[in-house]
Amino acid sequence: QVQLVESGGGLVQAGDSLRLSCVASGQTFRRYTVGWFRQAPGKEREFVAAHKWNDNSKHYADSVKGRFTISRDNAKNTVYLQMNALIPDDTAVYYCGAGQRLISSSLASHNAYDYWGQGTQVTVSS
Repeated sequence: QVQLVESGGGLVQAGDSLRLSCVASGQTFRRYTVGWFRQAPGKEREFVAAHKWNDNSKHYADSVKGRFTISRDNAKNTVYLQMNALIPDDTAVYYCGAGQRLISSSLASHNAYDYWGQGTQVTVSS
């Protein structure tokens, strides 16, 4: 069982930066793939970024490539999402998810993740 808690959201202006954190419980968290997703009002949850534990690869949605960076600190059981050059379209609730048996082709599917946090709100004003 893994419990996830996101933090770091807030209200910022376009062009600003934020760093989201996802802190996990559980001693085996380092063996979990972690993904960040977001959901705007009236829209489906969409993939943002993921880090695969087994090959240390990082994957990004086209809409955030070059602006967002996912990283993890296994000693702290924490995964980060550094978000730079924020735009109003980035406004959403951001969630982190974790799973153990994800393959590359399933990273963008929220159904592939076993555990989820409660989310943190990010609002970007123009």
